[in-house]
Order: sequence, then structure tokens, then C-alpha cells
Amino acid sequence: MNTTTIDSMVQRKLIEILRILFENNEPIGARLIADKMNERGYPIGERGVRYHLRILDERGLTQRQGYDGRIITESGINELNNALVGDRLGFIITRIEKLIYDTTFNPRTGQGNVIINTSVLDKKDFDKTMEILHHVMYDGYSISPYIKLIDEGTVTSDIKIPEGKIGIATMCSITIDGILMKNGIPVNTRYGGILEVKNRKPLYFEDIIVYNGTTIDPMRIFISKKLTRVLDAVDTGSGKLLANLREIPASALSDAEAVLQSVMDAGVGSVAEIGKPGKSVLNAPVETGNVGIAVYAGVNAMAAVEESGIKVSTYPISTIIDFKELKKLE
Repeated sequence: MNTTTIDSMVQRKLIEILRILFENNEPIGARLIADKMNERGYPIGERGVRYHLRILDERGLTQRQGYDGRIITESGINELNNALVGDRLGFIITRIEKLIYDTTFNPRTGQGNVIINTSVLDKKDFDKTMEILHHVMYDGYSISPYIKLIDEGTVTSDIKIPEGKIGIATMCSITIDGILMKNGIPVNTRYGGILEVKNRKPLYFEDIIVYNGTTIDPMRIFISKKLTRVLDAVDTGSGKLLANLREIPASALSDAEAVLQSVMDAGVGSVAEIGKPGKSVLNAPVETGNVGIAVYAGVNAMAAVEESGIKVSTYPISTIIDFKELKKLE
């Protein structure tokens, strides 16, 4: 292996470590970084991470925060924004495909692994947050009422809940893609977008982002830009909800409809609209020979919390957990 190849591999690992630090609001240690790196296809141990962190420290791109770990510096953020843009484009869809593969949930038995979103907020805002979640989850859009509370100090496979905070896991709608695939139906997760609704009916996608053409999850982008109007949709029937669209072969439509009905019966997710072969769905284009299926996103509930003025950090398509760890919000 020549020096150029080695330098390229080191550079990719350095950038990935910077990305992991950027995605976390709190200092993060070498062990957790190593876990995240391995999840993303970079085989590296804790010792190797420490070696790379020393390089980043020397370049002024990271900074040690005592025993808590490292944070990314302003220079590190600039470096991340400028580096390996093309290499990062496929990251989101690659992560989605892995989590879809790891999904094992059977809606008929209620057992198996599902994909979750993770949100982090101040403990002082917990009671108000729970009121909003209950209001949104039972409003008629059938956002899944299954959640998990994560205590401060907990370190999961993809995030650490800081002191004074609480984590709330919500059902990710991409779980539906995994269920379809496990039932033998090929799935192509295409778009995340803002869906305009009126009189509680979906009208059209106001904006969409292609999953394989972005370095940041589309839902996170739309929430950060404050483009949702979930509370309006709940209270008046008209607003803007987060949704995503996947494509399946037209020949699998009949089987898919049966699976999707079992998904909704299980309270895992809610279908906004099923299209017709080769036809666009709510203005989102669909390839010839395929059928588009639009589903309301699970992060709508936490987007509503943020709309109410509560500061929330939400990480869509966060990780896989056993469905039995989730509890139904009554």
C-alpha cells in the first residue's frame, strides 16, 4: 500500500471523527467515537481513535474538555464543511440501508427491532413536552405513540444524554421500509420533505430532498429551518408536516398494501398516500414501473415540541432498538 493511499485513509478517518464531534452537542470520548466509527464502516479501535485525535488537536481542529472528551473547534467546523463533500453525499442513504436491513419487527406479533429517532431536551421542559406529545400523537395523523425515555448520563450506541437533560426516543417511519423489505418487497427510500396538508388531507410536497444527494438528514434540515407547522395541522387541520417517500416495484403493490395495513394496525406508523404505477405522489416524482408511498415522519411529534418554544436537539434515524423497550404513551 503506497503512502498516498495511507494518507487518504487517515484523512477520511479524521474527517469522520470531526463529523461525529460536530453531530454531538457535548464532549465525547474515544470509546464512543470508536463505536460510531465502526457503525459507519470505519474499523478502528479506541487506541486508534486516540492517535487520530492527537493529530486533530495538533491542527487546532479539536479541543480536549478534561475527562469528558473532545469537542470540535471553529476551525474544525470549517475544515469539515470544506472536506470530502463528494465522499459524504452517500452517507445518509448508506446509514438508512443498514438500519433497514437490521429491522426485524413483525407487526403481526409486535416483536422485533425497530428504528428510532432520538431527541434531547432539558429536564425542566419534560412535563410540557409530554403534554404536547400526547396532543400530537392522538390527533388523527396516527404518529406512532410508542416512545422511550432515556435518563441523563445514558450512553447509547449513537448518543450520550448529558447531565440535566433527558432523551426521548420516537418511532422512525423508516422502520416501515425495513418491514416491507423483510416481507420480500424491495424498497428504495427516495425523499424526505415538507408535506402541505389541508382539512387533514395531504395536498402536495412543498419541498423535498433526495436522501442520496445530501450529507445531512432532510428531516433535520427542515426542523432546523423551522419549516414545519405541525401544531397548526393538529389544531386546525391545515399545516405542514414532515414526511418521506419510498418506491416499491408496481408488481409488489398488492402485497405491500397488506403489509402497510398491518403496520398501521400495530401503531408503528401512518401512510399519507399510496400512488399509482409510474405516477408522481403528492407532486414527488416516481420512476416508471414503481409505486410511491408517502409516510408521515415520526419526528413530527418532536418538531411540534420545538414549535412550542422548547429547545430540542433531534437526531432522526438514530439507531435500532427492540420494540419491547418502547412504551405506548397513554
